[in-house]
Amino acid sequence: MHISAVETGRKPPTLRFSRSADKAFGIEGTADAFEHEYRELQHGSLLEGFPEYVGHEGRAVEIRLFEIGIIPGLLQTPAYARALADGDVRRGTITPEQAAERVSILAERQATLVRSRPPTMLVVMDESCIRRPVGGTEAMNDQLQRLVDFAALPNTHLQVAPYVIGERRPFNLPINLLTMSDRSMIAYAESQARGHLDRESTFVLSSLSAYHQLQAEALSQTESVALIEQLRKGTP
Repeated sequence: MHISAVETGRKPPTLRFSRSADKAFGIEGTADAFEHEYRELQHGSLLEGFPEYVGHEGRAVEIRLFEIGIIPGLLQTPAYARALADGDVRRGTITPEQAAERVSILAERQATLVRSRPPTMLVVMDESCIRRPVGGTEAMNDQLQRLVDFAALPNTHLQVAPYVIGERRPFNLPINLLTMSDRSMIAYAESQARGHLDRESTFVLSSLSAYHQLQAEALSQTESVALIEQLRKGTP
């Protein structure tokens, strides 16, 4: 039996198995949850706080993202994601095995969004995200098309924060804001060295207010898609 194999260490637990065990024992979403342990094992090479964030992200009913420099992970194509990971391997910051793990985890995160009632997704990207070439002409062209397709979905809203807003951009680091089914909110922010997960209401509400200001300063979705299309068509 699979349960026996997991208990004896002959097989690793899967995400589905971990969630089923949590449900059976009534420990879903707790610090003792099997899913928490699963993600710690699977995501051991990632930034502090990120594995826990991913667990919440897969259950969120609303996801707000802001990114600088690269396309947000949940919107990346496989080729774009591999190019970024391979770049880190060439710089010696991660191993080839860690690069493969990173791409696999991203695919898993994206898969959790494909469900009967997908979360509402609000995404603001700094203009640098769409102007920075990654992975060569073909990969970048496909990535820009992916953004256009994403913006056309009924549960999404995509905006570009143009360079001209200058100092009015409220965030200087990427930030993710999650709204859960009970309407509680979680904020996750990253620096180069670590990630930070926060449920403290003052910080989260302050970040949400700043996000609303960012949306007001950013291009509309129609203007954003037009800019992305312009860049895509300009790619040979």
